[in-house]
Amino acid sequence: MNSTAPISAALLQPSPDVMTMIERLIAFPTVSRDSNLGLIEWTRDYLAGLGVTSRLTYDSTGKKANLFATLGQGKKPGLILSGHTDVVPVEGQAWDTDPFKATIKDGLIYGRGSADMKSYIATALALAPKFLAADMEAPLHFALSYDEEVGCIGVQGLIKDLEELGLKPAGCIVGEPTSMQPIIAHKGTNRFRCCITGREAHSSYTTMGVNAIEYAARIIVYIRQMADRFAQLETRDYGFTVPYTTMQTGLIRGGLASNIVPKECAFDFEARTMPGVDAERLYQEVQDFAAKLLPEMQLIEPNAKIAFEWLASAPGLNTKEHDAIVQLAASLSRNHTTGAVSYGTEAGLFQRAGIPTVVCGPGNIEQAHRPNEFVALEQVAQCEAFMLRLLDPMPQFR
Repeated sequence: MNSTAPISAALLQPSPDVMTMIERLIAFPTVSRDSNLGLIEWTRDYLAGLGVTSRLTYDSTGKKANLFATLGQGKKPGLILSGHTDVVPVEGQAWDTDPFKATIKDGLIYGRGSADMKSYIATALALAPKFLAADMEAPLHFALSYDEEVGCIGVQGLIKDLEELGLKPAGCIVGEPTSMQPIIAHKGTNRFRCCITGREAHSSYTTMGVNAIEYAARIIVYIRQMADRFAQLETRDYGFTVPYTTMQTGLIRGGLASNIVPKECAFDFEARTMPGVDAERLYQEVQDFAAKLLPEMQLIEPNAKIAFEWLASAPGLNTKEHDAIVQLAASLSRNHTTGAVSYGTEAGLFQRAGIPTVVCGPGNIEQAHRPNEFVALEQVAQCEAFMLRLLDPMPQFR
């Protein structure tokens, strides 16, 4: 595609309403392990004050919820503006400011979630009165989810709810930080857990025990060998920073003391799959390798076992450049250069549900999850201009 320079925002500043909303949302400490109801219920009440009804879907504990709201009564299928409300922890990070208080310095807004991705959500919410006053031909939908950071969990219930309602939006824009560039492809994210149960023994009698850590290590090495195979043999797609499927082990727990043969060990591993790669096949390959180890373990401990759990899954995104939703995002952003990213988002789940989806939002993913996370004011200004253009006729989409 021909590249068109993004809108010039160097002289632009976000409106006071958008800035106030960003400050308000950052102040909610919606770390994934905690409840997000403070933010969700505040948003529900804010929209209710504008005459908008919100639909909340809760998790099994009742402490977290998604929010879905429709603005306007246009006859044509609407557009979803989607974002997750949860953020990653701040413990152990060297912050120079209060992470849950928006701090503005040198043209940047610092705070947890400023880039990932409360600035996008705040911009949409701040502009809600203008959207409602515009009497648009097609409605806008706000979709706010929980637990994206731990596996895109909450949005799955939200999408199921829409399917049960028979609601078929024309498209979705997920506002992850992309520097306001339309992103049309990303990898799938799949997280797994393996739990090994062996037999305890005194470390001077190792042959009488079944060392769960050592068997875990053998499986972990095999996972690394699979990763090396992808790095060497998989067809490259250089639209991605890492142009092939990756696998890695991220967490391991096991053992009681150095002089005890450990009975139990558990580890978490993941696969970041290229669009079109079958994560089920990779998962099965690891299980097949583990199954070959089990008879050896059970020669010593008949009750030894290796159990696997698929913790979370978010499919990759693979939208075509000529799709209407991509053309819309390019028009709104004034950026006709599309891209692909290696990180995962909720976009693949919307696409799998039959909703054309693109990723485009303010900020840079390099700032996400780090201490002193920030978003540039000019990025937020671009996002505000992006959303205000939704008030214009969009014949190629509408």
